[in-house]
Amino acid sequence: MEIKLIDLIQLAGVTLDDFKIHCATGANPTPLEAFFDGKFQQWQEPQNQKNFECRHILSLIHLGGTRWLFAGVYEVLGVAPGKWKPTNCYMYSTREILGLDHLTGRALIEFDKVFRASYLRGKRYADQLRVVSIREQRMTIGDFPGFNSIILSHRMLQTLVRELNPSWRSALSNVSGVYLITDTLTGKHYVGSAYGGEGIWQRWTAYATTGHGGNKELRELLEVGGPDHVHFFQYTLLEVCDINSSNDQIIARETHWKIVLRSREFGLNSN
Repeated sequence: MEIKLIDLIQLAGVTLDDFKIHCATGANPTPLEAFFDGKFQQWQEPQNQKNFECRHILSLIHLGGTRWLFAGVYEVLGVAPGKWKPTNCYMYSTREILGLDHLTGRALIEFDKVFRASYLRGKRYADQLRVVSIREQRMTIGDFPGFNSIILSHRMLQTLVRELNPSWRSALSNVSGVYLITDTLTGKHYVGSAYGGEGIWQRWTAYATTGHGGNKELRELLEVGGPDHVHFFQYTLLEVCDINSSNDQIIARETHWKIVLRSREFGLNSN
């Protein structure tokens, strides 16, 4: 039997009449990153045009293909000119509608949006939002995917560290190794290593906290580019080593990767 999202919302006692469907996409941060960080509402409120001239917003976050995550219903309280450039921007004030926790971040939606528009008239498209499944728990960054599958934005790293995600912490605190930080704005690489203590987890916690982790080169980059430049950083692992490996062994592997990636000549390593 086909289940429509709008029907489940109405069963929860929420009546939608004058509403828009926001099909949220974008980058730096992505709406999903903002959702994981508990800041989706703040991510959604600034707009380049008056996109929310309605009473309510039904928010969906793109997961890929025809799949979307239901991110809540928000009441529009007002709008004011934005205080940032470009000047033709607007800051909306919204309030999340309560009583939908059993769906927000849990309901996975099938919606074949074959057009570019992202702000849709609700009455026209609501019947096309079909519920595929409802997760037992609210979607989060999730369990550790394996050492060969790590690609983290800075915001995702901050979320993992702030929440002390148990599966990630357990995995990363029990290995040493060599990691790669990529400045996605310039494509330049920084190769670093972690050994002793809580291994990779301890080292990456420093990056999540300070942005530069005490590295001279990254500190200088953030001084020039500003503190927000850290959100262009992407983290991954190049090589995983036993936590009991000697410091010299790890440093030798770090040197190897610096040579392979030419990160001294063309990247962010100075030694």
